[in-house]
Amino acid sequence: MVNPAALEKYRFSKALRPFSFPVAIIACLVGIAAAYADGYWNLGSVSLILVAGVLLQAGVNLINDHADLPLLTGSDPLLQLSRDRVRFNFKVGMLCFLIAAVIGFYLITIAGLSLLLISVVGLLGALGYTVAPINYKNRGLGVIMVFWLMGVLMITGSYIAVGAPFDWSIVWLSLPISCLVSLLLLSNELRDYERDIDDGLSTLTVRLGYQSSVWIYWSLLVSALAISIVLALLGYLSHIWLLLFVLLLLPQPFRLLQAKAADRKGLTPATARILLGFGTVFCLLILL
Repeated sequence: MVNPAALEKYRFSKALRPFSFPVAIIACLVGIAAAYADGYWNLGSVSLILVAGVLLQAGVNLINDHADLPLLTGSDPLLQLSRDRVRFNFKVGMLCFLIAAVIGFYLITIAGLSLLLISVVGLLGALGYTVAPINYKNRGLGVIMVFWLMGVLMITGSYIAVGAPFDWSIVWLSLPISCLVSLLLLSNELRDYERDIDDGLSTLTVRLGYQSSVWIYWSLLVSALAISIVLALLGYLSHIWLLLFVLLLLPQPFRLLQAKAADRKGLTPATARILLGFGTVFCLLILL
């Protein structure tokens, strides 16, 4: 007998995972803020960049469960409903990618071919996150890949799409936020650790073990702060002390990381708040 509660995650509103949208919004805003600080601004391009970024994030979220289809075999009506939901979400996710690609093509005609390379690599990487035969997630590479795809590449692409020429400074500025993008995905793996083991998934957390991944969680967070300090010392940021306010968001994740599986549901939203708070202050530091 299938547990209906266990299959709720395939409902569209659940599969969309709106709590993860800060990843795309903050990544795009960092690139936009850096371009503005360098003297480049186009309101139309900025609006399209944000829409495309959210569509890409939504697309990744909606195709995320496609790899679960082999686990949903059987004639139970609830299993059939779950398969239908997964396939529907996958189709909507691909539509999100298509619309984002159209927007990206338009921005490429304005920004040039340097944006084309970033867009192609980013789109292929997003598709390969859970779709066979690549499936980074089940190879334990998801946390690493999102660092580059939803972090470095999205931030750099947003910077160029506004009209700024490529500069290595935007790559350095992307690193703290990229650490937090990986942190958000890792929090999702930590939250689902026991369930992923039961489902036979091989995420990074399943491969390394829960406690080892908790250490990686804190290492990524410390790295984001440490790199920001280095960037301030090198003159890329000012008023770095403002990031201390982010420390107020840490007690809840700390408690949840020590909690039992049933009480760990709030870990990913709590981590998303860290990304949102840190990213907002980080954009302000760039503008200052």
